[in-house]
Amino acid sequence: MSTASTNSPTAVPFKLDAQFAREFPELSSPGQGEDAPAPSLLLLNEELAQELGLDPEWLKSDDGINFLLGRDTEPLSQAVSQAYAGHQFGQFVPQLGDGRALLLGEVQDKNGMWRDIHLKGSGRTKFSRGGDGRAALGPVLREYLVSEAMFALGVPTTRALAVLTTGRKIQRETAVPGAVLVRVAASHIRVGSFQYSNLTGGIELSKRLADFSIKRNYPELASSLAEPTPQLYVDFFRAVMKRQARTVAQWTRLGFVHGVLNTDNTLISGETIDYGPCAFMETYSEDTFFSSIDTQGRYSFGNQPSIIGWNLARLVETLLPLLAETPDEAMTQAQILMNEFGGLYREALQAELALALGVDASEKKLFEDFQNLLALHSPDLTTLMRALTEGTTKPSGFEDWVARWQALNPNLKQMAQVNPIFIPRNHLVEDALSSALNGDLHNYLRLLKAVTHPFDREAGTAYLSLPSSPGFEDNYRTFCGT
Repeated sequence: MSTASTNSPTAVPFKLDAQFAREFPELSSPGQGEDAPAPSLLLLNEELAQELGLDPEWLKSDDGINFLLGRDTEPLSQAVSQAYAGHQFGQFVPQLGDGRALLLGEVQDKNGMWRDIHLKGSGRTKFSRGGDGRAALGPVLREYLVSEAMFALGVPTTRALAVLTTGRKIQRETAVPGAVLVRVAASHIRVGSFQYSNLTGGIELSKRLADFSIKRNYPELASSLAEPTPQLYVDFFRAVMKRQARTVAQWTRLGFVHGVLNTDNTLISGETIDYGPCAFMETYSEDTFFSSIDTQGRYSFGNQPSIIGWNLARLVETLLPLLAETPDEAMTQAQILMNEFGGLYREALQAELALALGVDASEKKLFEDFQNLLALHSPDLTTLMRALTEGTTKPSGFEDWVARWQALNPNLKQMAQVNPIFIPRNHLVEDALSSALNGDLHNYLRLLKAVTHPFDREAGTAYLSLPSSPGFEDNYRTFCGT
């Protein structure tokens, strides 16, 4: 990470590809980031930059900053905003799209994987729907912090490459500093992308999008693309289900509440995306939600697995003609697939709990009783799991269960590698953002260091592992940041 900006030679050390833009002109609109009156590179994830084969020193230069804002055309082949539809809180919107975002293009990382480089807050696009296309600094800093914390915790996620301030005030409830987030993902193709493709181009376009997604995100299936059969698309959908089941199981293990699980925020790659109203809960409850616009708790903590299943049902609807030779057979196949999701999620959750508790995944009764105790006693999940890991205390109400668990000789070393000491606790995030918006990054950078090294204690950081004061979460609400 860096907060510096320097000048360097103007030679561009790389060039992005434009695979999505080239293959899907029907699903994209060419664009460019808007001019910024006084741009400045606030944060740079140098480790991620190097992983992508990008020179951090060049990114800090004036040319590099122009590139990160989507202004410099030389390393770009064609920046585009992507089109997609979406069910938002259950209501279908036929056209959403990147209203304040740009896909700059794709780069092959050092492991040979293609990764999107994508901007958020880069200005108006064809899909802005009356918005200004800009982003406020506070939500951008939140996404950088939480997405990098999730990566450090081993959760599939988009990554944060950089935060730039634009030197422009933007109007929200008050005038606030404008900023741009540069994020990286294995793909930005969403369930909503398939909904839009099916609506506008029919099954032919959805098949092309599925084939592209297979080549990009599920290469183990790509050998069948030469002579595709219905089984290929059955296998593709099942693979997407497995990834989504594992991701939401990891959220469950960690007490993470996404907050806005619309179909346009469900990626085919299985990565977590859109950290607007997200939060980690401290008082365990299935009913926990934080988003200010989720007034009915549709996306509450306990609903997340079923909502992911609902979103996947919307995906399989777009693939029906690919799944079998006849409509009736396709509907039957789709139902068979959807009936698998509950089992896939339970299997994924058992695997996550086995890791967290250091025991074999076959201990289903132990896991069931543990979850019942969580619901009954509402502990701070992170503190509880670390206490079990380190044997510092026996949680009240868990005494009999702990004795059963200890009799299994749990693998404490394994537990220490998956149960974090530090997470982005809500009161710490709010304090860090408040200070950062007043020009002081000290608290933010200290919290960022802790949550990106979540299993490592360091002198003077114990306060960053403590939950908020009683009652803090009762009325705590998060915002989408649009």
